[in-house]
Amino acid sequence: MGRDINVKKLKKNAFRISKVRGETASRIRITGGKISAKSMVKIAEIAEKYGDGTIFITNRQGVELLGIDMGKMDEVNQALQPIIDDMNTNQEERGAGYPASGTRNVVACPGSALCPYACYDTTDFARKMEDMIFPNNLHVKIAFTGCSNDCAKVRMDDFGIIGMTEPQYDMSRCIGCEQCVKYCQKKSVGALRVVNHKIVRDENLCIGCGVCAVYCPTRAWTRSKEHYFRVVLLGRTGKKNPRLAEDFLRWADEESILKIVKNTYAFVEEYIDPQAIEGKEHIGYIVDRVGFEEFMKWALKDVQLNEKAQVASRVYWGGKHYDRSNELI
Repeated sequence: MGRDINVKKLKKNAFRISKVRGETASRIRITGGKISAKSMVKIAEIAEKYGDGTIFITNRQGVELLGIDMGKMDEVNQALQPIIDDMNTNQEERGAGYPASGTRNVVACPGSALCPYACYDTTDFARKMEDMIFPNNLHVKIAFTGCSNDCAKVRMDDFGIIGMTEPQYDMSRCIGCEQCVKYCQKKSVGALRVVNHKIVRDENLCIGCGVCAVYCPTRAWTRSKEHYFRVVLLGRTGKKNPRLAEDFLRWADEESILKIVKNTYAFVEEYIDPQAIEGKEHIGYIVDRVGFEEFMKWALKDVQLNEKAQVASRVYWGGKHYDRSNELI
């Protein structure tokens, strides 16, 4: 093509390297997976005008516009501005597109705006998180799911936030139909039982899913006004040793979670491998290297958890591990 391309700058501007010489793809952030119809129309127009007319929907709820000539990147960035404005996405310079790509698009299930099982507004929380962490080039993945069904598959991310509710029982409205007991047994963990014609909830067993509130026909069971969350840590895919995230907090509050994530960015800045390519090192590898106790010290710095919150003093991850002879153990 006769052009010199700064590949590092291209990637940080949320464009991808294509296997087709001289072509790129533009990544568009759709925080929490929710976007206005007018912005979707605009995306289609940009794909037709500057790309090959196709759009790839990523597994992180963003989209990529394919087949863009590398010489048109500045024009594409200008064309993206109305979408960035509509999504209220943080920028360093108007008309310059997305200023970072390391921290991935924040994922969320539809949440309480649509799903009867969801315990909170996932998109609202996802956007608060996005506003706090973006732009940033550290390799971090965060996902939100409305309940323990985990439709967003948050256990594959560095931080997974799972909605919880503390079920509220009004015995005066209970007619003894035992629907709550039945569905807690079938769809959850069996935390309810009947004692002397009264429904009793095992607080240690209850995972705060809200199934009892969904299926109670008389609203004897309702969700708590307060929103609570389970936080799972350091899931990942990849070549080396993929693993699922493990439980770190439960009955946590929103403010504490935001602070913990912000603290973790500071932890990564302190301990990331200086040889890491483009600042891309999974947080889990850093924690494995420096120790969970050190991570805890950073993550919980100046965090005031609510009195109900419970913290795992130690987290152990599974996954594939190899010995020095490369035999799977």
